[in-house]
Amino acid sequence: MADIATQPLILSGEGWGDYGLVDSGQGRKLERYGDYRFIRPEPQAMWTPRLANWDAHGEFVPGSDEDGGGRWQFDQPVPRDGWPLAWNEVSFTAQCTPFRHLGFFPDMAPVWEWMRTMLAGREDASTLNLFGYTGVGTLALSAHGQVTHVDASKKSVAQARENAALAGLEERPVRWLVDDAAKFAAREVRRDKRYDGIILDPPKFGRGPGGETWRLEEGLPGLLGDCRKLLDSDSRFLFLTVYAVRMSSLALAGLMGELFADLPGTIEHGDLAVREDGRDGRLLPTAIFARWSNPG
Repeated sequence: MADIATQPLILSGEGWGDYGLVDSGQGRKLERYGDYRFIRPEPQAMWTPRLANWDAHGEFVPGSDEDGGGRWQFDQPVPRDGWPLAWNEVSFTAQCTPFRHLGFFPDMAPVWEWMRTMLAGREDASTLNLFGYTGVGTLALSAHGQVTHVDASKKSVAQARENAALAGLEERPVRWLVDDAAKFAAREVRRDKRYDGIILDPPKFGRGPGGETWRLEEGLPGLLGDCRKLLDSDSRFLFLTVYAVRMSSLALAGLMGELFADLPGTIEHGDLAVREDGRDGRLLPTAIFARWSNPG
């Protein structure tokens, strides 16, 4: 049976050529995205910024309620249709979206690296990316075999396909699907499908293409249970990330431990974080995670 690690981990990502966390503090963070710098809200940055002045092209000013909202304010010109960035061989478009992020989640870079390590030497793996968004993780996984990419947003899937073309990876074996992630996983169970790995990045709240309502606390146990049924003792991993909820990673690990009790391997949990640029950069937490791994 899968062993649960009791001590939490910190899975931290460093900046790379096209991205970096420049500074953070007093509820905000300053990031570089290629040639552009942006300020975004970050409640967990409770310390004092190290830089006296933040020179940024734009800032996202949040709304007055905690459920979201807000708008971008620009002090310098920014391409409104986006600009190209890259992570390893994966190119994609960054863009200031109405949802305060820029079209991808840079704190997922160490997750992409870890999944590739779990599939090292494989070119025939079958993986599933639920809530796949604009496809950077999908393209990273596609070096190891077929990826099924599922997202409820037609616009996001279209952007993911455009990112594949931008990276010259449009011939990679990817199934691009506009679908409700929970309903798709349930159908895959009924079809007796299996996968070598699953990445699961559910939002706190969302709607499916048919108007279905998703609430994390209500839907996660059932969805994770279906994902477990899509894996077997020869599968390699499941990685679950959760953002912006009042929940402990230990709770995610406990749920995963119950559902994965009959599989070999290890269940770990902890925080995702991004390290500030510089030799003594601070770690800024961004999300909690739980993962099941089975080296085989």
